[in-house]
Amino acid sequence: MNSWPIFSDPQASSLCGSILESVEKERLSYTIFPPQDDIFNAFKLCHYENLKVVILGQDPYHTPGCAHGLAFSVPSGTPIPPSLRNIFKELYDDLGVVRLHSNLSDWARQGILLLNTTLSVRAHQAHSHKDLGWEKWVELLIESLNEYPTPILYILWGNHAQRFKSLINHHHHEILMSAHPSPLSSHRGFFGSKPFSHIHTFCKKNNYPLIDWSNHQ
Repeated sequence: MNSWPIFSDPQASSLCGSILESVEKERLSYTIFPPQDDIFNAFKLCHYENLKVVILGQDPYHTPGCAHGLAFSVPSGTPIPPSLRNIFKELYDDLGVVRLHSNLSDWARQGILLLNTTLSVRAHQAHSHKDLGWEKWVELLIESLNEYPTPILYILWGNHAQRFKSLINHHHHEILMSAHPSPLSSHRGFFGSKPFSHIHTFCKKNNYPLIDWSNHQ
């Protein structure tokens, strides 16, 4: 997967192979999202050498036509889900950027890994693949990124993402935590948390190219 070391690590590769076997068995009996070719889109679009920011989601959207391998993102032309709508509201309140398009592939191409901690799901059954081993694989990924040569900013929205905090080398990398952008929790600390300003400051401090949050698709 371009040059992500996690895909050549023996332990992680063995675990991933086992998970994918389970996912393919699931496809025989259930509709599974995202499509097979999209499961690792986060890694295809965000190149390892370009990594600046990791935003952790939970599992893919479980409604048809929504999941395409990027946390919080949905394909172009798809109605904007509530959590993403709140992310765009905070983007506007924080930086004054109006974002209308729901496909976040352009963010990924600029070095933002939009990573769900479970990479597949049954249709209409949230969290149905949480026990397949994906979270352990993501733990191995985070541990491998502790050796990344330059600082990474981790954005941990909500309790689920914050469970992974202890794995991150906070002496080398940075962590920003707030409530989840879901309508159930966005008013408990997500709104007003200014994550996009924080990313802007982080990029300037580390001499990284600034993220263009607007849409050029």
